[in-house]
Amino acid sequence: MQLHTRLNDTSSTTGTEPGGLPWHASPEQEVLARLETGPDGLTAAEAAERLRRLGPNTLLRKGGDGPLLLFWRQINNPIGWLLVAAGALALALRKPTDAAVVFGAVFINAIIGFIQEYRAGKAIEALSAMIPEATTSLREGRAVAVPADLLVPGDLVTLQSGDKVPADLRLIRVKNLLVEEAALTGESLPVAKQTDPVAPDAPLGDRVCMAYSGTLVVQGTATGVVVATGNSTELGRINALLNQTSRLETPLTRQLATVSSGITIAVVVVVAVLIAFGIWIKDAPVGEALMVAVSLAVAAIPEGLPAVITICMAIGVRRMADRRAVVRHLPAVETLGSTSVICSDKTGTLTRNEMTVQVAWLDGHEYRFSGIGYEPAGEIEHDGIRLAALPPTLEELLAIALLCNDAALRPEGDGWAITGDPTEAALVVAGRKGGLDDHELRGRHGRLDVIPFESDTKFMATLNRMEGGHRILLKGAPEIVLDRCVLSEPERRRIHEAMETYARQGMRVIACASKEADRAEDISPEDVAGGLTFAGLLCMIDPPRTEAMDAIRECHGAGITVKMITGDHPVTAEAIGRQLGLLQPDQTAMEGRRLDGLSGAELQEVALATNVFARVAPEHKIRLVEALQARGYVVAMTGDGVNDAPALKRADIGVAMGITGTAVSKEAAKVVLMDDNFASIAAAVEEGRRVYDNLVRSLAFVLPTNLGLACTLSVAMFFFPTVRVEGVNELLMAMSPSQTLWINLVASVTLSIPLAFEVLEPNAMHRPPRSPGEPVFSGFIVARLIVVAILMAAGGCGLFLWEYFRIVGPEPVTAARHALALAEAQTMCVTSITFTQVFYLLNCRSLRDSLLSQGVFSNPAIFIGIGILLLLQACFIYLPPLQAVFGTAPLDGRAWLYAMLAGAVVLPVISLDKWVRRHRHE
Repeated sequence: MQLHTRLNDTSSTTGTEPGGLPWHASPEQEVLARLETGPDGLTAAEAAERLRRLGPNTLLRKGGDGPLLLFWRQINNPIGWLLVAAGALALALRKPTDAAVVFGAVFINAIIGFIQEYRAGKAIEALSAMIPEATTSLREGRAVAVPADLLVPGDLVTLQSGDKVPADLRLIRVKNLLVEEAALTGESLPVAKQTDPVAPDAPLGDRVCMAYSGTLVVQGTATGVVVATGNSTELGRINALLNQTSRLETPLTRQLATVSSGITIAVVVVVAVLIAFGIWIKDAPVGEALMVAVSLAVAAIPEGLPAVITICMAIGVRRMADRRAVVRHLPAVETLGSTSVICSDKTGTLTRNEMTVQVAWLDGHEYRFSGIGYEPAGEIEHDGIRLAALPPTLEELLAIALLCNDAALRPEGDGWAITGDPTEAALVVAGRKGGLDDHELRGRHGRLDVIPFESDTKFMATLNRMEGGHRILLKGAPEIVLDRCVLSEPERRRIHEAMETYARQGMRVIACASKEADRAEDISPEDVAGGLTFAGLLCMIDPPRTEAMDAIRECHGAGITVKMITGDHPVTAEAIGRQLGLLQPDQTAMEGRRLDGLSGAELQEVALATNVFARVAPEHKIRLVEALQARGYVVAMTGDGVNDAPALKRADIGVAMGITGTAVSKEAAKVVLMDDNFASIAAAVEEGRRVYDNLVRSLAFVLPTNLGLACTLSVAMFFFPTVRVEGVNELLMAMSPSQTLWINLVASVTLSIPLAFEVLEPNAMHRPPRSPGEPVFSGFIVARLIVVAILMAAGGCGLFLWEYFRIVGPEPVTAARHALALAEAQTMCVTSITFTQVFYLLNCRSLRDSLLSQGVFSNPAIFIGIGILLLLQACFIYLPPLQAVFGTAPLDGRAWLYAMLAGAVVLPVISLDKWVRRHRHE
């Protein structure tokens, strides 16, 4: 088989050629042979030939939409075209002012939508930044600096501490190598690497003979052979998943799209009927009939709705930011309120990402440590009794853990930070809880020599000055330490039983031992090969956040299911899941590999029945999200790694970590948690429900205005008389197009914004999540919209006719009298509708309860909004520039009083409707 065939078959998923083993399951010599390379690397000519055939080591980027296309998309919709047509028609009828106002509304809405979409789709760019710019490779036996994008399969690459891995490597030489893979696998600790092959079906986190592109070397050195580059790497596979994964519409936007389509169809039908009626039944001039149609189109379309929704969500964004959740995409605010399943990562989100010693075991005795994280505050208990002083054996165990240790603890801000390995830092904290001062202890018992921890040996040993002579101190993996200790068989068996007990609880177990070293000045591996005295076990875990446990209980009370999806070991995941209350006694964690063979229906059942998933790959996360969405759930997914990005993008709401999260995950997500805390997600869901409730209030307030305006203009066309002005039939228009836009864009927006500041309803987090298919408006709200629209139209039409005929006087009607009467009557109609909005706003503070139920002054923004609108309405009526634009005329005090009384009718009517409905339910 030719080499180019083999190389083209390399894959991050299996890393194999047809009939061959995956790279991680193949011995290094076989890997080198299959890639036709050797210990001196490739020649320059061979590398250039492979680069020509296989392409550079870069990630393919899918082109995004440009700014112009994004802006065009905001106009290219049924309502947008209807408004454009209305503006063009007004322009053709020589009504430039009305046309300018309509086009202005279209432009404002397009700008609002454009701003919302412009920042989306940056995840691929952030992913590309994870590949380093240059690396060190062996070419013809010489180490040379090679741009990372010129690496090819078969190249030998050297790694050292601090390097980013430039491509997927099969390791062939390793020296004490630790690689941080959390961004790719979710593993909470750096992974110790070695060269021996692993099982063919080993999950990504267990392929310890591989180093993957984009991961970080934190310790040691290594040499590896490139087995995959560019889009064939694990990073490339995630890149492909990101390109394939599309964002979902939110439940609200889907329903509003349906409402918009319905409004468009209804407006077109009614406009056609009105034009025909005006021309053929009322014998009105074509121009007049068309202007009525323009007015109706402008009136019936809620031009202010995008602004209202955006402002309401923006207010929610600010509130969420105060609760440590930053929203990157405004619609995510509403989606949070309908979330029914939260799929959360473990490390740092549900847990503290701070290893904590919880148990010390020695001589059959168990000592429990209180306190969590790196804060050195806590107590030690034995059999439930707090220790006043440490037993000598426990003090010796903690002293060994402190002296055979390179970590340091320091205060930082309001908390504590570490220098060094998290496992060793946990031992320092445990020693301080026991009253030991690591600085004083290390100064008094100086270190003479050290055998550092290596992934091959799995232990660390130091030689220290102690009272009475020098002593060798040892800590490491329990099985390694026990093999070097002098123990009877019963003692060894009892220690193994304790190790297994704590391992089943998901704890990481460290063993300590020591022995006399006389006056030795240095130590060698032979000195620690045997003869040591076993000191005890220290058992630690990354503990659950206390606030996360409270938040999970709150989510369960709100009808939200919480699932943990992690790359960690199943035993650890299961133990944490039980502590968090995610697993029942008869439930267990499920490994990602068990999902591979499931059909779609089987996967849906497993996704619903299982709450803890371990050792999951990126495609597993996407499949789980899609399985839950297929069952009608609204899914929030949290994550911080590159491997999380496709699922974050696919979920209804992706939540990235602000502290530990990669740039890729943040760009793919819609919400970023600034404190990486699950409790902030629960707070964001609570805020999302408040935002949704307030959005529904705002919609219930805005839409009756559009229906009322449409009714007003329809009544005018069908039932108002035609007035003959100087020999020409004139249609009486209750409002002009520009006046309807004043109501839609100024009055409606000014009054609806204060509703976004309404407080959270008392039962908001005690009701189940709403169904994605549930309509925005229930039946009783729709009925209320109709009632309000009828009252609005009746008051506006009645006052218009009364004022017009009062001023115009008897026939014949002159053009001057007609213009004066029309301007004042239209102004009175608009003012009456504005007052109807003001009084209806008070009833919208609670859609079901009385206007006093929320507290009269609990939302001062309501009264501020009313005051601002009344001031704007006075400008609309009395300022000459606005009179010229909108065709208004001054009103006297009597007209204001009549308009206010007509608008106030809505207050007792809707209050009575609420009272009847409440008592009917009771």
